[in-house]
Amino acid sequence: MRRIIVLLCALLLTGTVSAQQFGNFNDLVFDTRADLELLANGALGEGARPQTWTFNVNNVTSATFVADLWFDNEQLADGIFGTERPLFWIGAPVTSNAFIVARNIRHDLEITADQVFGANNRPSEWRGGPPLFRCDRALMNQVEILRNAFTINFATPDTAVNYCQTINGEVQSQSLAQIYTNPEIEAALPDLILALRGDLERLADEQLGLNARPPGWLANKDITSPRLLSDNYLDLETLADTALGAGIRPDGWQGVLPGAQIFAYRYLRLNLELLANALDRIPRPRGWQGTNPLESCDPGVQNLVSLAIVAYGLSIDAIPADAAYCTTVAQVANAIVENPPQPEAGEGGGEAGEDDRFVAEAEYAFTYLDSAATQYMGIMPSGTTFKAWYRNFGESTMMFVSGDDFAVFIDRRWTTLDPDIFVRLPTLDGVKPLTFCDATWCNGPGPTPTPTGGGAIQALLNAETPQAGPEIGEVQQNKTQVSWNNIRVTYLLDNATTRTAQVALEICSDTTQSDCEPVLSIFDNATGAEKPVISQFNGLNVYEFAYGYTANLLIEGASRFSPDVWISDPTIRG
Repeated sequence: MRRIIVLLCALLLTGTVSAQQFGNFNDLVFDTRADLELLANGALGEGARPQTWTFNVNNVTSATFVADLWFDNEQLADGIFGTERPLFWIGAPVTSNAFIVARNIRHDLEITADQVFGANNRPSEWRGGPPLFRCDRALMNQVEILRNAFTINFATPDTAVNYCQTINGEVQSQSLAQIYTNPEIEAALPDLILALRGDLERLADEQLGLNARPPGWLANKDITSPRLLSDNYLDLETLADTALGAGIRPDGWQGVLPGAQIFAYRYLRLNLELLANALDRIPRPRGWQGTNPLESCDPGVQNLVSLAIVAYGLSIDAIPADAAYCTTVAQVANAIVENPPQPEAGEGGGEAGEDDRFVAEAEYAFTYLDSAATQYMGIMPSGTTFKAWYRNFGESTMMFVSGDDFAVFIDRRWTTLDPDIFVRLPTLDGVKPLTFCDATWCNGPGPTPTPTGGGAIQALLNAETPQAGPEIGEVQQNKTQVSWNNIRVTYLLDNATTRTAQVALEICSDTTQSDCEPVLSIFDNATGAEKPVISQFNGLNVYEFAYGYTANLLIEGASRFSPDVWISDPTIRG
């Protein structure tokens, strides 16, 4: 192991630290070392240490401090667990990023502390670390990639009860907004849900006999049925009870159905594959339609892979679909997030290492000093090169761009920037970029020229985006922010034509939705106005929302607020 520590030191000397969001890096590693020594005292006896213990306790600036910390943590684990490590142990580093290495050490140290002191039981001298570092590796890396590649700021407080569960809900919320809310996924889901039903029936035929079904079997096979997904859930639970015994489930079974269809489908497909394995249906029955091996992996790994594909171009096509598939996929996905590919210099003239994905050219784009397109500065000539930095909220196609002598807002549609690249831009949430226009074509500010007919000018004006919503600094000081998982939705009326629902809303302290208060107001930043209250229901305001995930809101109760909400369509309601 001593050779490993030398190699690790070499890696860390060339590595990077990106721990700003978690405070001071030296504090993190110093506190971890202090807790490691305290843990060693508890496990081995006061002052007792393995013979090869490094005793690098105080010299945080030492080039080997983090490497010695990892080495000693593994030595202590050897003495407590032997050669086998507990589930979710991360172990040897696969990255030269010193912060990620320290994060993973802190994670493993907490597992050892659970063994020595008892779960969630720590001595009074215990320093501890960020609660995220007690979550599993896939969840930590989902937060990491959303922060770094998608510039997401998370709102879950460190004091949240069931922190990992709460932050996972916010991860799902952000992933839904960033990569899953698109027409292709929405169009494919009905067929996937129907295929799930087909495989459920095949497994039931194999286990119970052709067309023999338990009492209460729903057998919904109508792709247009709004209850197809929820009926699949109920029949799958019925089959599991019948085949395994009431309440008996395989390890990894997902017992809660998420509100978002994409996640609900993944949970059910995983459960079905787990049940088929438990019933020894290997190979699968003839005609089995669940042919994507990734769908048999933990939902967190699935989501991490999806994020890494979009952000870093990860490919898992060459991984063989054998018994070790999910383990291998998890290793590959975690590795690329902990070692993200360096941006390549593009053809836009940027310096080596500059990310040129967001470099494009104008096609006679109107330019503005504001995202609402009210301070017109002139037309950016065709072929003018710029770099895009931020996009506006919601469905707006406005973005903030800059060049050598300008920093302005333009509409993506009058540029060569690909729409798929545009959606990867961070939003203007919490950002007020400085705008100016000193190029020869700048001649404002002034009103937008009046169009004489249709065409690009008219289209741009018709798509004009309202200003972003009111400042929420005062709200943040006086109220606690929660995510859409904390909002209790009472469904009152569905409109199948408009795909909307009238709902009464309450905003709750956690995802169990037991301690709730009425929603008093909703400001919609996309329209720049309060969302109208349609009526009252049991003393609660009633609002109308489109199905799916809606962000860029300010949903307020008496003591809490949320920026988003999820409204399910009847398909996935129980």
